[in-house]
Amino acid sequence: MSDHGDLPDQAEQRLEQLEAAEERYEEGRRLDRRFELYEAILLSLAAVLAAWAGFQSSQWSGQQADAYNRASEQRVEAAQASDRSGQEQIADLVTYTEWLAAAEREGLFDSAVQTDDGEYEPNPELLAGFLYQRFRPEFEVAVDAWVATSPSDNPDAPPTPFGMKEYVLASDQDELAHEQAAEAAADEARTAGDRSDDYVLMTILFATVLFFAGISSKMDTARARVLLLGVGAVTLVVSGAVVLAMPKSW
Repeated sequence: MSDHGDLPDQAEQRLEQLEAAEERYEEGRRLDRRFELYEAILLSLAAVLAAWAGFQSSQWSGQQADAYNRASEQRVEAAQASDRSGQEQIADLVTYTEWLAAAEREGLFDSAVQTDDGEYEPNPELLAGFLYQRFRPEFEVAVDAWVATSPSDNPDAPPTPFGMKEYVLASDQDELAHEQAAEAAADEARTAGDRSDDYVLMTILFATVLFFAGISSKMDTARARVLLLGVGAVTLVVSGAVVLAMPKSW
């Protein structure tokens, strides 16, 4: 009789065990769903930020290429201006040599024809005057200033008009301007390249977050999942803050 009396108690205990097991199972399922939600949020945010970082990296790479192209174009322009400057100086030197020889033969420096303000007035009927009229405007200014220094009598006068401060070639100024523009474009290209590299690094960090969130779903213990999600979340927050503060390109 006692055995039969114990059966209801055993059935009740068994029922309680089953209910407790079911409750633990449901609690585990609820916890697993929460973990899945957190993992989904982490994966989504990391994927969006990784795509944004990749987009910014490509944009800065494009700016780098454009800036290097501009730098190359400016250097080509500078080289052409340098060639023009060399050609102009040769032309000035040839005409100056011929003019100087004619001027000496015609006694220009013995009795230079000057106006009251000291400016040289060429005689177009003489060879020196004929050659003078063929000076380039930039060189003519320097010759006038040089003649005004009385180079035949003044030991402090520059030996040639090429040493006068008035001898300034526009092509030299163009060359300098193009060189400066090329250097500025090259600096811009280097800056854009550095920013592109920074965004590549951020893309790698976001990929790390994706790894942590993905591997978390394969863990069997809640502690391991919490640890992986925590590391991923911290990495995401820090990397996201850095990306938001970085320069943008549109």
